[in-house]
Parts: sequence; structure tokens; C-alpha cells
Amino acid sequence: MLDVEIDKVSSLSSEELASLGEMWRRCAGRIILSTTLARSGHPGGSLSSLHGLLVTYASIRKRPAEPRWEGRDRVVVSMGHISPAVYAVLAEYGYLSEDEFLTGFRRAGAACSGHVEQVVPGVEWNTGNLGQGLSAGCGMALAQKLKGIDAKTIVFMGDGEQQKGQVAEARRFATKFGLDNLIAVVDRNHLQIGGSTEEVMPVNVREEYQAAGWNVIYVGNGHDYNELFSALRRAWLHEDLIPGRPTLLVLRTVMGKGVSFMEGKAKYHGSPLPPEDAKKALSELGLDPGLLDQWQERRDAATDVCKAHEVEHPYPHIEVGEPREYGADVKTDCRSAYGNALEDLAKLNNGGPAPKVLGFSCDLEGSVKMQGLHSVSPNAFIECGIQEHHAAACAGAMSCEGFSVFFSTFGVFAVAETYNQHRLSDQNGSHLKIVSTHLGLDVGEDGPTHQSIDYIGLLNNLFGFSIFMPADPNQTDHIVRHVASVPGNCFVGMGRSKMGVVTTEDGKPFFGKGYKFVPGRADWLRSGGRATFITYGSAVPYVLEAWRLLKEKGVEVGVLNMASIKPLDQDAIEKAALAGPIVTVEDHVPHTGLGGLVAQVLVSRGVAQRVENVGVTHYGGSGKPADLYAAQGIEPGALAARMESLISE
Repeated sequence: MLDVEIDKVSSLSSEELASLGEMWRRCAGRIILSTTLARSGHPGGSLSSLHGLLVTYASIRKRPAEPRWEGRDRVVVSMGHISPAVYAVLAEYGYLSEDEFLTGFRRAGAACSGHVEQVVPGVEWNTGNLGQGLSAGCGMALAQKLKGIDAKTIVFMGDGEQQKGQVAEARRFATKFGLDNLIAVVDRNHLQIGGSTEEVMPVNVREEYQAAGWNVIYVGNGHDYNELFSALRRAWLHEDLIPGRPTLLVLRTVMGKGVSFMEGKAKYHGSPLPPEDAKKALSELGLDPGLLDQWQERRDAATDVCKAHEVEHPYPHIEVGEPREYGADVKTDCRSAYGNALEDLAKLNNGGPAPKVLGFSCDLEGSVKMQGLHSVSPNAFIECGIQEHHAAACAGAMSCEGFSVFFSTFGVFAVAETYNQHRLSDQNGSHLKIVSTHLGLDVGEDGPTHQSIDYIGLLNNLFGFSIFMPADPNQTDHIVRHVASVPGNCFVGMGRSKMGVVTTEDGKPFFGKGYKFVPGRADWLRSGGRATFITYGSAVPYVLEAWRLLKEKGVEVGVLNMASIKPLDQDAIEKAALAGPIVTVEDHVPHTGLGGLVAQVLVSRGVAQRVENVGVTHYGGSGKPADLYAAQGIEPGALAARMESLISE
């Protein structure tokens, strides 16, 4: 293992150069062996980036025996397909063994996946979806800044990856927030899967970063250790660079470097060598070609592959304070209640040297009601501009750094537009709190492009997300305080409109201070009767009015509020079904929302009962929410009539 004190030496010694050369030979051999043994993988880019990775890992502060040490420098490999190079280097430093890598690479049940994953010690972030790594790196670098940790974050990217729009979002963010502890490295081999980067989609890498305000250093030979070290050291110490700005290193490299018949050929971006060619490559590297057969035998005989290491990211202790109570005569929107609760959380938790509760906005501070948090904790409010993809990924990464992170925007941007970013954060074990306002037809006049009606169906596919839909401002307050206090990913959704407070039959706030929100527990707003409405969120007032109309006619029905969509109160659904027919009502597509979930529960429990689903069956228009609801059958009179008809049948 080689350790270089980058801030204390100006160049590499002959001994260090010799050591790097031997490390490179072993790692290059592992790249060839691993991809050929697995019969898949990306050897070309792994070889072109190997020299840069070796110099970087030699220079960073690290503790292989304590890979999650807080004071470490971070290396994020955004081009996750170069996993053979990353695992090879990590094996060199003792993060994992060579045997674990070569017998388990791309093998079911093993940790060493085809794209890097943090279940391998030393890997900071699961990647593979190109374009997201720089956003994650921004989150880590900003976290280091907020905590006062003197450490660097280095992000490796491919040159083809620079074609992604999210990269441009991230580099603007890094400049705005003065992330001078962030160093990006682009492996500029000018090749991608489809051939030349200039032919597939030209990108002026250096010029675009310079235009965004970055310092840019060009390394003409990305395989020369001293040239690499000199550039990295200059970026590290900010020598002759604009202060307060991030730095980009552009490494001119060669695809497949080190194996003559692979060099400069795009086909080896994602194609392993067949066994005979692999043996030729090993010979060129000065290694025994018989290693391939030896490792094939060991791989075939291996029964106990390298298991994934458990990764638990820290989560802070959050003081939630006393819930606010909105009186029975109050009419306000849930998003204002969210903003008030968030302001309370900031006052309670952000008084120390580093804030605990953070808020990410995308040019919608006023609409999502983050002004209170902003005024109380200016350094905890992170305005990303109209850059939702970056904001979602960056917020997800920061939620793994010991913060309670709230990401808020309109529903169509919070979920549909950023689904892939949340999917990757979920796989990384994040603790993100998405609070989405302006959901469903309740957006009203903004029209169908802004009416998010599919969020439950999307988020239900993400294994680590809870889904909560408050019925009124009081329940919103309780739910927001709850999600702030617990680790894990949570989605809290709400509409735009002002609404009355949900009350008991005798007129008291149902979700007052005596109420406690419990995930997986539904609320019987009205009990008893021969049938049940099951609903949530913005549809609750319409259902309660339908209940009143039926009661006046002597028809007794129950109203079950399903604020916790995931986890779901299956016992309450079964209880409702055993009492009589069910009508589900929601501002969402029913078959991917509550309607479909209720049907699944009844089928799985073997309960036969009539269920009718009322929800969004076609794109809404532009108009008042009540009018849009009426067009879909979400209207008190229509709901009451539908329930009466169902009961009579």
C-alpha cells in the first residue's frame, strides 16, 4: 500500500513511482482477469482510468480498516462501469481481498457487482446511471463544509458522461456554493460505446466547466504518475487557482491503455477479452498467462462468495417539539402547516455549529413554504434553482451525512421527473424526506402538465420509501415532525388548496394535540355503518361531506382515512370489507393508487367484497379543483349516490 502526503511533497520519489508501477501491473491484470472470468464488464475504460485512480488513492486520507471514518477524503466514481479498476485498486489497499474480487465479480450473491456499490468497503456511492455522481459529490462536499471537516471529495467521470444535462446542473451548484473542496476528474479518452465522443455527441469539456466558473487543469498525459500527481496536488492546495471554486482535472488518456491490441478501440469499452486474448494481454503486462486458468478453477470452486457489507448511514437525533394545533374554525393549506412545522424543527435543532435540518428547494421557496426555515437557518436552506435532477440526487447524498434533509417541490417534479434519482438514493440507503406540494387535480388551473396523479404507483416500486398523505393541516404537522425524527426515506404529499380542519362528530379537531401519528395505522374519521369510504389527502373533505349527506338520509357509513399508504393498515381494510362494500376515493389514478392497494389486500386475505374505485380516470383540464374533481366523479353528491347504489345492490 502506498501513502503519499500530498500537502507535504511536491513530486513523487523514484521509489513511489516504482511502487505505483507494480501496483498498476497487478491492477491491470485483475481488470483483464475479472472481466474475462465474468464474461462481461468494461475493461477498456477501467484501464484508461487506472493511473488516475492509483495516484488519487495514494494521496487521499483513508483508513481501510475503518472505511466510514468521518474525516476521510471521499472518492465518488460516477462512471460506475469501471468497477474492475475500482475493485482492483481497493484490493491493493486492503479494503477487500483479491480473492473476493476475482471469484465474486458480477456473480449472484457477491458484493462486487458490475457497477460499483457501497457494500464493497471503500466505495462511497452506488453509481452506474451516468450523470449522477457529481451531484452526489456536491452533497458530500457541502456536508464537509457545513460540518467544518477539512477533507476533499473527488469525483471520477467519463467524457461521454459529460453529455448528461444533470452534470451541467451539478457544476453550476458547485460554483454557487463555493465547493473548493470538490475536485472532479474526467477520463478524457474520447471514446464511448458508440465510438468517438465527437461523433456521438460533441462536448467541450474544459470550456463548459470554465464557463460555469470552475478552475480547470489539463493533464496532457493521464498515464504519467508525476504529471497526475502534480495536477492533483495543485487542485488540492489551490495553487495559482481562483479561490473559493471547485476544480476540474481533465486527463487525456487512452482506452485500453497497457494492452497494445486494446488501445484506442471503442469495442473494449464494454466487451471483455475472450480467454486466448486475455492470456495474450497478461503476457504483455508481464504476468503469467496461466493465471487465467488458475483463477477460473478457483472461481468455479468458490462456494462462499464475498458477501455484501452492511452500510448504515448516520442519522441525527431530532427534537420534534410540541405539535401546533389548528382550531376547528381554521382554514389553511397543508403546505403552510408543513412550513410552520419545518420552521419549528429548524429553531429546535439548528442552533449548533452545524445545522441538523436542511431544506432543498428548486426555485419554489414560497410555494412550498420554506421561508420559515430559510429565515431561521440561512445556511440550512439550499436553493438549487430549476435543477430538480441535481437537487434530488444531491439531497439524497446529504441525507447520508448525518442531516435530516427535506426536498420539496411540486408533485410532478418531486416524483415523476426525479424518479431515477430517488431510485438510486434508495439503493444507497438514504434518509431523504420528500415533501411534495401541489399534488393531483388540486393543482387546478395550472392544468394537466402539473397535475401529478401517479406518485403512489411510482414510489411503491422503491423498497425503502414510506408514503404518507395527511388529511388536513393538523395531521400534516404531526407527520412532518414524525418523518424528521426517524431514519429512512419518507414521502409526504399534499395538495395546493386551503381546506378546513378535519373534526370529530362533535366538532373538535380530530388530529389535535392528543393525536399521535403511527405509520401503518389508519384513522376511522367516522365509524360504523353498512359500508365504508376509504380515502386520503385532498379528497377527505369531499368524502366527509358525502358522509354528511348520507347521514341526513339515514344511511350510516364509515370513513377510513388512509394517511399511511405505505406501510398500509391492512387490518383496517379487512375490517371495513367485513362490514360491507367499500368505495375508495382519491386524487390519483385508482389502479396504481389506493384503489389497487385495497383490492390487493382483500385478494391476499381471501375477503370477498364489492369495491368501487373513484379517482382520476383521464387527464384533468385547467380549472378550479372542485370543478375538476366533479368531472371525475369526486364530488359529494356523486359520491353519496355511488355509495347508496352500491349498498342497494
